[in-house]
Amino acid sequence: MKTKLIAVVSILVLAVLACGLPSGSATKPAATVAPVATIPATQPPATAAPQTNGSAGAKSGSVLFHDDFSNPSSGWDQTSDSDGSTDYANGGYRILVNTTNLVIWANPNQTFQNDVRIEVDATKSAGPDTNAFGVICRYNDKDNFYRFLITSDGYAGISKIIKGDVTVISSADGKIQTVNNINKGTASNHIRADCIGSTLTLYVNGNQVATANDSSLSGGDAGLFARTYDTGGVDILFHDFNVYAP
Repeated sequence: MKTKLIAVVSILVLAVLACGLPSGSATKPAATVAPVATIPATQPPATAAPQTNGSAGAKSGSVLFHDDFSNPSSGWDQTSDSDGSTDYANGGYRILVNTTNLVIWANPNQTFQNDVRIEVDATKSAGPDTNAFGVICRYNDKDNFYRFLITSDGYAGISKIIKGDVTVISSADGKIQTVNNINKGTASNHIRADCIGSTLTLYVNGNQVATANDSSLSGGDAGLFARTYDTGGVDILFHDFNVYAP
């Protein structure tokens, strides 16, 4: 389980209510810096050696990686502590976040060297609608990757994490935006993230909802994440994770 705390001051909470949720640019120090206050990141299972999947030369739409989460030994994290958990559950993969202002994510321990299209179905099982969850692309390490997110109350956006700093890159004002194509509450959503060259595009239920242009990262692992804001208990169940050649 990989986690990161997001420090949100009260004035930003008010801004969230008026203009959308904050990007969360302040992050918790690494465990080696402040061991008393940190949450250790879980390393991939020792038995699961990273696999390299390249899309160069692959036929468009061909499957580079698929996981229906029916096999609990397929390589994803299986961890639990007071802050939350990541594990196979109920025919899918579950990420539970108990602590407020916290991101928890997990990866399948793969490496995709070229452009990819990532798709997954996600359902909020419990917790507040003021949340965020979705897909990770070009994961290099815990401080460098892209997040494609939606919320259960109708927001969406794309953010990049570079050297631990989080920035929403899909809007000029640096905030995730309200969109019309998200199934709110406990309804399921189909999430698609395209990482093609420097163009990053987020689709929800077949509709494009956010796009960005960024060349900071190329290649890396994929993944899933969920996060809380001012209320804990966000519980997301993911089904049918697929990575395709675009």
